[in-house]
Parts: sequence; structure tokens; C-alpha cells
Amino acid sequence: MSQSLETPERQPRPDTVREVHELAVLDRIFPLLPVAASQLLGPGDDAAVLAAPDGRFVVTTDMMVHGPDFRLAWSQPHDLGWKAAASNLADVAAMGARPTGLVVAIAATPNTPVSVLEGISAGLRDACALLAPGCGVVGGDMSVSDTLTLAITAFGDLEGRAPVLRSGARVGDVVALAGNAGKAAAGLRLLFAEGVDEHGHPDAAAAATLRAREPERVGAQLAPTPPISSGVDAAVAGATAMLDVSDGLALDAARIARASGVCLDLHRDALGDDVESALRGGEDHALLATFGPDAALPAGFRPIGRVLHGNGVTLDGDAVGGVLGWDPYVGWDGQAG
Repeated sequence: MSQSLETPERQPRPDTVREVHELAVLDRIFPLLPVAASQLLGPGDDAAVLAAPDGRFVVTTDMMVHGPDFRLAWSQPHDLGWKAAASNLADVAAMGARPTGLVVAIAATPNTPVSVLEGISAGLRDACALLAPGCGVVGGDMSVSDTLTLAITAFGDLEGRAPVLRSGARVGDVVALAGNAGKAAAGLRLLFAEGVDEHGHPDAAAAATLRAREPERVGAQLAPTPPISSGVDAAVAGATAMLDVSDGLALDAARIARASGVCLDLHRDALGDDVESALRGGEDHALLATFGPDAALPAGFRPIGRVLHGNGVTLDGDAVGGVLGWDPYVGWDGQAG
């Protein structure tokens, strides 16, 4: 009996986390991750070591969960890494600190392609390179879950300055904003309206078409570009209070107002053509700050209101009512999910 001379069919390369196993996955994603300039010891031991010349550092953490925080049909893996980095870098910047390092934890299903984790890693790398040069990934963890989840912890160096808190706004201060207000919310509305199939479910092809047509607004939602360097600039310029606008300008302004015991009066004509989106839409990760009445606003900041006696948030003197912004347990409009 003659032996077949046909070339055996090539086996496909294993490409899910279940097939590749953790160590091999790490070998593939580590080269994609950015190295922190302040890193003394990076991934590979039980913990990283970062230089902290100031003797103090700021630390913050945030999660992104498939469903409430992103949809895989809408976001590319690169988007997920980018947005996870950007949202945490903005929190560090809002304290007036320079971002120095990220710790990244990812829980994924066993059937997740390794290419997805590589894309997330590339997004982390590119966001750090553009938004916070010198910041890198210094460690993290991997686990298994039925729901893709990213958890990021970010560190920052105060460089000898006092942190900028939410509680320092004073009557007479100028309210100023660096970055977008409302674009990410407008992009999210477009995705829910047009990035779906006939049953209203998120659809990758429809989202890609929409993003090509509306790159600015949809891009602001899926891969925001907050003004990270403006946080240090604001601190140096004497910002009296500051925070990252993640849940909506009205809601986050109310947080400064509550912490400082004042009223933030916002000016309608400073909020653009879509005032409702600017007020109630989040995820642009702009920086909202207050400055003394005689302070020169740093580049990138524009005045949008004044700090007055009272409490809460007003728009040209009128109270801002209704749902102010995002709540993870009730959504944007009182409807969970």
C-alpha cells in the first residue's frame, strides 16, 4: 500500500488564553507594554518598585466592565486599553500630579483570543505615549471571568507640590475647563441610535460605519483624549480645586461645590451649542478647575463660570435640576444598565 505524499494540513496556531496558558500570554503582551521612566523594578517579581522623589505619591483605581462600561461590538481591543489608561491618567492629573505608573489587572473568558489582550496592551502603550510620556505599566494580574473586566491602578508624582483637592474652591474664583464637554455623550447617543442591528443590539459593522462617518464624537466616547498635562499646569498656576469630569459636568461641579461649601455658577454661553450634553454628559475626562480671580489661566483652560456664595450648581443663576450625570447603579436617566 503506497503512502500518501499529500502535505499534512497545518494546525491552526493556538490563540485563546485557554490554549496558550498564562505564562505564554504574558510573554506575548509584556513587550507591548510601556516602561515607566520612574520604574526601578518592573513586572516579574511580586511587586514593582517606583521612584518617588517627592516622598509622596497619588494613587487611584478604576474598573471597566463589559456591559455597563463598554461593548465589545463597539470597541476595538486597542480602544479598551486606551480608554482604561486615559480615564485613570485623568484622575492622577486632576490631583495636579504627573502620572508615573499603571498596574493593570484583566479578567477574561478562557476563549478570549490572545490577540485581544495584545490589542489592549497596545492601547495602553499608545495612550501613555501620547497622553503621559514616561508613564508605563509596572505590573498587574490576570484572571478568568465570564465578563471581560479591566481594573487599572494609577500612580502619580506630586513633584513637591501640594495636591489639588476638590475642597479648595473659594467665592470669587473663576471656574475653568480644559478638554471637551459633551462630545463623548453625543458619541454614545449615536452608538445607541445607529450602532445597533435591527433588534437594537450593539453591532460591530454598524458601529464601524458610524465611526468612519462621525470620528470626532464616536472617537471621543470610545478613545477619549483628556488633557493630562494640563493637570500639572493647573497646579503650577495655583488651581484652588480640580477634578476629572467623568460623570458629567453638572454632577462633577456639584462635587466641588459640596466639598468646598460653595455654589458653582456655570455660564450657558461658555458650554457650546449642545448645552445639555455639555452639562450632563460624561466620559470626556476633561479637567474642571477653579482659580483665583486674578490668576492667569494656563494654556488649554477656558473660563466657564464663577464660584458664588451658596451651594450646588447653577446655570446663569438658575438651579440645575433633574438627573445630573452618570450613576453606575442607575445609568444616565434612572434606568439601570
